Parts: sequence; structure tokens; C-alpha cells
Amino acid sequence: MNQLLKQNQKIVSSNGIEYAVKDFLGDGTQGEVYRVTTSGKDLALKWYKQGFATKEQWDVLQNLITIGPPTAQFLWPIELVKINNIPGFGYIMPLRGSNYKGLIDLMKGKIDPSFNVLITAGFQLADNYFHLHSLGLCYSDINFGNAFFDPNIGEVLICDNDNVVVNKSDLGSVNGTLYFMAPEIVRGEARPSRDTDLYSLSVLLFYILHISHPLEGKKQSAIHAWDYPAMLKIFGKEPVFIFDPNDNSNRPDPEVHKCAETYWNIYPKFMKNLFTRAFTDGLKDPENGRVQENEWRSSLIRLRDSTIYCQKCGSENFYDLDAIRENPSFNTKCWNCKSNISIPSRIKINSIIAMLNYNTILYQHHLDGMSYNFEKKVAQMSSNPKNPDIWGLKNLTDVTWVAEKPDNSKIEVKPGQTIPLMSGLIIDFGISKGEIRN
Repeated sequence: MNQLLKQNQKIVSSNGIEYAVKDFLGDGTQGEVYRVTTSGKDLALKWYKQGFATKEQWDVLQNLITIGPPTAQFLWPIELVKINNIPGFGYIMPLRGSNYKGLIDLMKGKIDPSFNVLITAGFQLADNYFHLHSLGLCYSDINFGNAFFDPNIGEVLICDNDNVVVNKSDLGSVNGTLYFMAPEIVRGEARPSRDTDLYSLSVLLFYILHISHPLEGKKQSAIHAWDYPAMLKIFGKEPVFIFDPNDNSNRPDPEVHKCAETYWNIYPKFMKNLFTRAFTDGLKDPENGRVQENEWRSSLIRLRDSTIYCQKCGSENFYDLDAIRENPSFNTKCWNCKSNISIPSRIKINSIIAMLNYNTILYQHHLDGMSYNFEKKVAQMSSNPKNPDIWGLKNLTDVTWVAEKPDNSKIEVKPGQTIPLMSGLIIDFGISKGEIRN
């Protein structure tokens, strides 16, 4: 393949910074990506192919550089560059670390992260797009080709930000990726906007948690030629959610869509309800029916807080309070080994319920319920060194807690100390109280 740029080629930006081209990293529809260096620092360069280096694209990039990245997790354009005697232009952006893997690797089964990691990645995607939309911007092309995550901790990076435009503007040259496009775009009735981004985000989150597309069921598997007219039908003209409670015409084909049913049955009812709304009301009513980023954020954190472990095989499962309320005799069975799971102790702080597993950490978010601050740890589970079977909550703050036992006696839990778990124990964290339940 003839690459557009050569190794060690020198590039000088409009700000006078000199870059040297080092490695070819990848080829896309719009352009090629290279690793470049300046003053010993590695960055990335996207150089546009002929036909994509347009005045409109230049203006879009200049505007994005002026606005700046919504968060540090966007690999945002830093500055524009040109090369003497070479037509076109490119832009400099941060370089993605080698520890980040593509969501495509997840879809192909090349990596097998935990549920906790996937939920964390989903939360971070919803959180980052929330911050982007808060600036009045539209991403235009949310898909699993432009999102990367660390399969060990779930931290995400978002690339291909050169398609970001002001919401509902006429700028931008892409409509999205067909599998992720909102039905109204597929039908040619709309252009990308925040509303269509919300649909694409829902598809992306469904993919992450189910390794399946929410609209690919029996209607799709019955089509012999999976060509554009077929995709137009399934994704645009006749979209039906594979788990639509009122329309079973497009249920997953057990021979083709094996992952969908398996994963759907693992998650608690509140997550199923949210996805159902996203792909029923959200298909028909773009302005009012789509799930908002804040709903995804709160529900994904609730899902992570609902994690329980099978005592027999160690698999991650989820506490389903709604199922228990509907049927008090409901038994949580492990999706993997089918054993009954004993529900661990849990703590209720305001409206938040968090399972107290061996590895549970409580953050500032659990106390205030709204900050989404997962940097500041406030407590973690800790076992008694003399008796590992006795567990408690260790105070990681610099504030002394006051704990009230079931017999109404009170004790102080100073920073660094651990309070043993007991049902009915109430802990005053200072800004909120939590009750231990068994």
C-alpha cells in the first residue's frame, strides 16, 4: 500500500512546532494515522486523503481546537498541520496507549473482560458523551470502531473526534455507521444530532453488555441477502427490538444470535426496562423517547453496585431487587453453574443499594448520589486479620464516622479503623447515613 506520508518526514504546524513522522498506525475511510514525535513526545497525526481534506473539514477542526476537549478521554484535535508541496492537511492529537483495546476486539472474542470492566466502560462512555453534549456538540458517528477501553479497569478513550460538530448544524460530512444510525437517519429523514447520538449510544451499550445488536433477530436471519435494502428494512423502515414485550416477531434466532438471549437473562429487571424503552419508545419518538445519558450513568452504576459472586464458581451475577419484590421466594441462580447464590450483606445509602462483596469500594458518589466522583474512596471492605471470616467497612476518609448498633449503642469509627458488619448497623458518614442489611 502506498502511504501518503514517509517515515522521518518533517511537518511544521501553524504554531511553528516541528513534528517527525515515525510509524504508520492505520488506514481509514477519511485518512491515515501516524505516530509522530516532537521534543521527545509521542503524538498521533491524522492526514486526510484526497477528497476529504475540504474547506468544511478544516473549519470544523479549527472550531474543535478552539473549543477544546470535553474531557481528557477524548483524543481531541490539538492543532492543524500542512506540508509544503503536498496537497491536503492533517491534525495532531494525543496518542492512544497500547493498553487500550478496541470494542471490535470484544465483539470478536479476542478479549474477555469482566462484567465489572464492561459496566465501567459503559458508564464512562455515557459520561463522556454527556460532557460532549453539554457543550452543545454532536458526535455524529458513535460506533464501536471509535471507542477503546482498558480491558483490566474499563477506562475508555474516544477517537475520530474530527466528525464532531455543533448540534443540529449543517456542518459535518458523515451521517454515521449504518448499524448504529438512528432509524430516522437510515430512512433519510434526519441529519445527525444529539437525539440521534442518544440512539447510537444505546446501541453501543447494548453491544457491550450483550455482544449483539438490539434489532438483529429472526427478521434479519430470515433474509438471505444481507445487503443495503435488507439493512434499510431492519434498521430503518421496520425496526423491531429483539425483546419488544409487545411484538415477538423479531426474537433472537437461537442458531444465529446465541449471545443475545444468554446475556439478556443475566441482567436485573431495571436494566431490561431501560433497554426496552430505548428500543421501543426510542425507535418511534426521537425527541422524547430516547434514554438520556444521565439515566444510563445512574443505571450502570446501580448495575455495578448490584454485582454478587457465585459461592460455587465465582462468576459475577446481579442482585435483582425488583424480581425479589415481585416474588419473595425468588432464588438468584448463577447463570454459569446454575447454583443458588446466597445474597451478601449490603448497605443502603439514601436510594443507593450496594452489595458488600469482598472487593467492594464505596466512593464519594455513594454518599452524595450525584457527583459521579469515583476518584475519592470513602470506604472499602476489609477482613479481620485474626479471623478472616469477619468482615467490616474500613474508613478511608479523614472524617470520624458515628455508628449506631442495633442495640442503640454508638461507637466512633476513626479514619483507618474498620467497623464489623451487622444487620441493622447504621453508619453516619457525615453527609449521609447508610444502613447495613443482611
